[in-house]
Amino acid sequence: MSSRANNNLLCGREVLDYTDCVIKGRPPRLEEIFQRYNAPVFFVTICTLHRQRFSNLAKVKEAFEAYAVRATDFNVAVGRYVLMPDHMHFFICGDEEFKLAEWVKGLKRAITSAFSKEQARSLWQPGFFDHLLRNDESYGQKWTYVCENPVRAGLVSKVEDWPFQGEIIEIDR
Repeated sequence: MSSRANNNLLCGREVLDYTDCVIKGRPPRLEEIFQRYNAPVFFVTICTLHRQRFSNLAKVKEAFEAYAVRATDFNVAVGRYVLMPDHMHFFICGDEEFKLAEWVKGLKRAITSAFSKEQARSLWQPGFFDHLLRNDESYGQKWTYVCENPVRAGLVSKVEDWPFQGEIIEIDR
């Protein structure tokens, strides 16, 4: 390490001066500048295949909540969520080892197992949609939009009347 290196530690790693990172006039790699980890918060949407309605939304909620609560044992936090008749929205974050695609696959499997084989066949659309929240405002803005889905769909007249929503862990953003 160069004598110009900064001996400060950040998250257990030595932080280098910018001049030590530049090689032949190229800018340093981001991980060499930002050597810290902030758990990303994802906004996720999962849809049923061909937007078929769940046969029992109460079963979906029970399976969703059980899976989300167990996730805390693996350093995964599920925040606010809204379950709709043919899709679901939720916020989630995890540690450095967290793999969103694997977690969603497990969630789909957990919800599917709550239904009989006949009902569970072809329950899910392949994949899912995710959006990485970029700032503190995004969580609140996304939640405001999402929690109003049941009202916009004509399922309830007030947001607070929709029984298939909640929050597992408060995600402070």
